[in-house]
Amino acid sequence: MSLRILLVRHGLSSFNLEHRIQGRDDLSSLTEEGVKQALATGEALRDLSLTAAYSSPLRRAHDTATALLAAHGGGLEPQLDDDLLEVDLAPWSGLLSSDVRERFPEAHHTWTHHPELLQLQRADGSTYAPIPELMAQAQRFVARLLEHHDPAASAPQTVLVVGHNAILRCLLLSLLSLPASGFRRLRLDNASLSVLNLTAEEGGGVSVQIESLNGTTHLHSEVCASTLPAKGPGPRLLLVRHGETDWNRQGRFQGQIDIPLNSNGHAQAAAAGRFLSRVGFDRAYTSSMSRPRQTAEGILNHHPGVPLTSVSDLVEIGHGEWEGCLEQEIAASWGPLLAAWKQAPETVQMPEGETIHDVWDRSLRGWNSIAASLHADETALVVAHDAVNKTILCALLGLSPADIWAVKQGNGGVTVIDYPHGPDQPPVVVCLNQTAHLGGVLDRTAAGAL
Repeated sequence: MSLRILLVRHGLSSFNLEHRIQGRDDLSSLTEEGVKQALATGEALRDLSLTAAYSSPLRRAHDTATALLAAHGGGLEPQLDDDLLEVDLAPWSGLLSSDVRERFPEAHHTWTHHPELLQLQRADGSTYAPIPELMAQAQRFVARLLEHHDPAASAPQTVLVVGHNAILRCLLLSLLSLPASGFRRLRLDNASLSVLNLTAEEGGGVSVQIESLNGTTHLHSEVCASTLPAKGPGPRLLLVRHGETDWNRQGRFQGQIDIPLNSNGHAQAAAAGRFLSRVGFDRAYTSSMSRPRQTAEGILNHHPGVPLTSVSDLVEIGHGEWEGCLEQEIAASWGPLLAAWKQAPETVQMPEGETIHDVWDRSLRGWNSIAASLHADETALVVAHDAVNKTILCALLGLSPADIWAVKQGNGGVTVIDYPHGPDQPPVVVCLNQTAHLGGVLDRTAAGAL
């Protein structure tokens, strides 16, 4: 069936508050705010039945897991696992971040820009590489998790994993088969929730889908812009998928047929507008098709005067002869091609339509042009389509056109991308496919068709 993994970073700790390096030393404790965050996360998950819960044994994570599970009310106790320990930064543990930057400028620069290359010295004088070691640790945990919770089991399972910033990033990279060089592409805030869906494949493999990443909306009683992770220096882009159409609801392949939003799609656009009402947009961009434009206009109702520009490179994938068809209709005439589209989308040429490589090239051309046009601290809104958003996000995460099913995009879902070092440097996927403004912590939007 399937395995859902809920990744939760520990709540705000004393060292977080003081901007100190924590590493795997157990010197830091959960703050009062951190306890509140853990309880809020547990409340947000009350409707989900948890099969098992795992936690780092360090106090800040263990206490988060204990408070979370108590608020959840499912009767589980966290199983402590040493492979969920945080990254080993022993020479820096307890130091202020500013002290590390001043005392170890070269190493700090490496940690900031290429953490996978950082080398430190242990007390015995031996040299070690913290992130490669942590990646090996994450891979061990993933292997053991899949032994105990087989995605091919007859009943679906939901597993909670409570850990730390660095180890959870390495878990994500391991599950997605990405290298350690992708470490800085990800961000995980205190008590954030990330949802992964694992499905057994024919032949014994496992497919992994990111349903959402670094969600923090559940930590606030009011769904407003303050629930987005805080913006740092550099440009920010918010990528939104258009609201629902009748063809999304019916499961028709719509592609480049210009289907407008239905009533639920307009409601989703309005909800996204309220959710983003306090974001300071400098400009906005949309695919030239009506459904993303209507979504963008619904969001911009709260931002009068923000210019909206159409970008032809952001139009949806051209499905050719499949457009307007239900999946069963396509299966009747193009069964093997449809199967290939599901298993190896990068190999498929749509009949009289496009390939995913075509969409990849033009969507990234459009996205990169927008990013390059932004000034130092500007924020822009971009509203596009399922396939377009997936190709953009796969590229930003370091995935390939073969991996488009690894990223979920719900109607009205919000993704945030930051460029902390400028638009010509690697970006950070701050959060992905946030749909809590549409109700609940899981993406419950229409499955649609792609």
